[in-house]
Amino acid sequence: MKFYIATDHAGVVIKNDVIKMLDNKKCEVIDLGTNSTDRVNYTDFAHKLSEKVLSDSGSFGILICGTGIGMSLAANKHKGIRAALCHDAYTAQMARAHNNANILCFGQRVVGLGVINSMIDEWIKTDFEGGRHQERVELIEKL
Repeated sequence: MKFYIATDHAGVVIKNDVIKMLDNKKCEVIDLGTNSTDRVNYTDFAHKLSEKVLSDSGSFGILICGTGIGMSLAANKHKGIRAALCHDAYTAQMARAHNNANILCFGQRVVGLGVINSMIDEWIKTDFEGGRHQERVELIEKL
């Protein structure tokens, strides 16, 4: 499984830990920055990552900021992106199973590393269920 990862200054502290988690799960990881706690605009990184996910079929993204809210809002401006703000393993599982989410968003100030690891585990092992959910995803895409 291939992941692009990006953070702003409020998410960068845990980024290397998340990359190690993904490496340990045998995932390919491409780091799109930032690499500093110097203030940056999260929108720039959400845009860069969204473009990569859209152009690389079958890939996924992880966006981290202070709360995950800003990153998810910015990423969801891209047609074809379904960025899900998750807070635990259950929300990550449902984002994949019911919404066919392709970007996992969370906040460094909101969830700890253990919760992040469990969210990534669920994300990796959960497939989109399709069926009745496919129609809803298609309706989202028409918005």
